Amino acid sequence: MITPSLILPATTSVGTVTLLTADLPRLQTFYRSLLGLGRLAETAEEVTLGAHGTPLLRLRAADLPPAGFSRPGLYHTAFLLPTRADLGRWLAHTAQMGAQMGLRIGSGDHLVSEAFYLSDPDGNGIEVYADRPRDTWTFQNGQVRMDTVAVDSGAVLGSAGLDSDTLADAPAYAGAPARTVLGHVHLKVGSAEQAAQFYRDTLGLDLMADLGSAVFMSWGGYHHHVGLNEWHTRGQTAPQTPALGLGEVEFLTPDLAGLRSHLKDRTDVQDSGDALRLRDPWGNRITVRQTA
Repeated sequence: MITPSLILPATTSVGTVTLLTADLPRLQTFYRSLLGLGRLAETAEEVTLGAHGTPLLRLRAADLPPAGFSRPGLYHTAFLLPTRADLGRWLAHTAQMGAQMGLRIGSGDHLVSEAFYLSDPDGNGIEVYADRPRDTWTFQNGQVRMDTVAVDSGAVLGSAGLDSDTLADAPAYAGAPARTVLGHVHLKVGSAEQAAQFYRDTLGLDLMADLGSAVFMSWGGYHHHVGLNEWHTRGQTAPQTPALGLGEVEFLTPDLAGLRSHLKDRTDVQDSGDALRLRDPWGNRITVRQTA
């Protein structure tokens, strides 16, 4: 077995997530309003949204049934904002929007990051977060320490010079800031242990944290580019019929040579020159694309 670090470079990262939807106009409006994403490309069947020219989300029209909650697929798409102050400005905007639309917003301080959670109108999970500085992350037995404790929302707002008592007077949201990226994607699988083995052996991801029913993996020492949990899908196999929800997860890499060599004998891999495509054992479609 090839050494994981030789499969893909340490700078490999998440590119875009594609969502299949039965109501493209509604979902586009939601993400543009919630996250302040710009429209980068549009056809009658697909819209690409992003931040300052960086594609983050593709929304594709599809005539399919909804995905059940216990179906393997997307747990959440995680939008990483550059700074805590950016997170505070987004939180103020979303608190106002949520009050108008009845959004339910959850949160979690994961020690390495501060995060807020909600769902889109189709039920797809969303995380919006900001990382703490890497030099504050701690490691134990080779794994990064992560937890879920209460977020100090007041301090997050305060980092942007805002206050929970005066949100109505907060400046209008200027939209997703430059350097907004997809920090990670979190998937629902039938077995966290088997998923960790697949993503390590196939894409060279390193195990960063193992919680038993969930694992967190990355390239280059990041806390995680991929989360994998079995909380609602334990024992499930790949669905036999398509559904709305996750269409594809794209990873970006400066060099495909190692991965191409590693997967050369696999018949389930499609090679289009600048990208390799395959599916994980639960049917989640993965594209690894070489950047220019």
